[in-house]
Amino acid sequence: MDQVLVLKEKGNSALEGGRFEEAIKHYTEAIALDENNHVLYSNRSAAYAKAGKYEQALEDAEKTVSLKPDWAKGYSRKGSTLAYLGKFDASMKAYETGLQLDPNNAQLKSGLVKVIDQKMEAFSNPFNMPNLYILLANDPRTKGYLQDPEYLKLLQELQRNPQALDTKLQDTRVLTTLSVVLGVDTDKDDAMETDLLQPPSPPKPKQEPPEPQNKPEDDLPTEKREALKEKQLGNDAYKKRSFEEALEHYNKAVELDPTEIIYLLNIAAVYFEQKEYDKCISQCEKAIEIGRENRADFKLIAKAFTRIGHVYKKMENWKQAKVAYEKSMSEHRTPEIKTLLSDIDKIIKEAEKKAYIDPEKAEEEKELGNKKFKEGDYPAAIKHYTEAVKRNPDDPKYYSNRAACYTKLAAFNLGLKDCEKCVEIDPKFIKGWIRKGKILQGMQQQGKALNAYQKALELDPSNSEALEGYRSCAVSASSNPEEVRKRAMADPEVQSILRDPAMRLILEQMQSDPRALQDHLRNPDIAAKLQKLLESGLIAIH
Repeated sequence: MDQVLVLKEKGNSALEGGRFEEAIKHYTEAIALDENNHVLYSNRSAAYAKAGKYEQALEDAEKTVSLKPDWAKGYSRKGSTLAYLGKFDASMKAYETGLQLDPNNAQLKSGLVKVIDQKMEAFSNPFNMPNLYILLANDPRTKGYLQDPEYLKLLQELQRNPQALDTKLQDTRVLTTLSVVLGVDTDKDDAMETDLLQPPSPPKPKQEPPEPQNKPEDDLPTEKREALKEKQLGNDAYKKRSFEEALEHYNKAVELDPTEIIYLLNIAAVYFEQKEYDKCISQCEKAIEIGRENRADFKLIAKAFTRIGHVYKKMENWKQAKVAYEKSMSEHRTPEIKTLLSDIDKIIKEAEKKAYIDPEKAEEEKELGNKKFKEGDYPAAIKHYTEAVKRNPDDPKYYSNRAACYTKLAAFNLGLKDCEKCVEIDPKFIKGWIRKGKILQGMQQQGKALNAYQKALELDPSNSEALEGYRSCAVSASSNPEEVRKRAMADPEVQSILRDPAMRLILEQMQSDPRALQDHLRNPDIAAKLQKLLESGLIAIH
């Protein structure tokens, strides 16, 4: 099973680095060794999706949920892929299934919100969907159309002027295109979906507005008219921050017209300003109840939930605020609430991360990791060191220990990443620099390894491991200088530096007067270029 973990980590590293085909290759090799591992199919699905191979991505996502039906992340993967394919209803169903398993899963919630956005955008003008050409290229019904220049012109015309749709419906390609982008299966007889393909009704002839008659309020019953007057008086008082007077008028409005949600929301606004937060929530809940009973505009219901969210936010009750904002979004989506939700998600995650920190438990996990490392069970050791990192993310030794495990499993990129984190936390942590040097040696990057060992020797000039590593790199570089030169000259950045006339002059000056180096190193740009040449092995500083 060690080999499966190594292949998985290599796949993860390639995926993070944007090398999608390489990631697919590693995951496929891992699946060949462990064909019932649902995580491997999930990861390969992600790689296929990144590579634009959405049909294969969907196959792997479906395999994931068939192997592990109770794993919420599998449904997130499936929902995302279905959305790419324009199958919005199926995508939403996948996300909803995942949320039934894990109601608080932020990834599933944000995915569902996103696909609802996409569907709404598709219905407003399906020809302006951002993934239009991907959908058409992935569907056998429309794939061939994309080779026809006339069809492409037709699409561009509909993108510019969607009102032209009713004049183009005699073209069967347009109906087929709509079927694909709206996720309609033309083989099924579904009245709701078919209605979407009917030509829009002709616009009604423009009529001149009638002469103004009585004000709308004049036609209202007396109680409602009086309620509106009280509301206006309340608004005037509210603007003057005369909150008690505003409350008096708003409450009179409620007595006169108890079915109107707006008056209740205004009362809640006053309580919010007075920092009477419990009363504000209670008033909003009452507004929602009255609003639902009287079929109030969903935007007003959303406003009530938003105000509850604002209250909980003021109280720093982040989780309850998030719930309220999500309910508001389910009634009426606005960019402002979407932003608030995103901000609160970050706060919650950071709070959970801080709450999880426990240095004592981190040490316990480290000891368990050390034990597994000595036994040669490196995957288990990685698991314990990872838990130690979560429990105390500011201690460099946990990253260093995990890097040692990755090195044993030949997952050098992951090991290097841990070493870099290690010395970022504590630049004086000598073991981190030594381990980084060893990993870079294993990756045949002698120049960079030499630099890491130099950093270690600056901290402790007599450190035997650092001295041995430095000598090993120096011998390797000097034993085959032609190979070092070839490798360095193949680097475009090195080539650019050596073509720079100013840099050539500086290098010549350094040969005749080594003391000039210190002056040049004061310039950050020159120092960075010299560092690159040093790492490549083309120059050495003694």
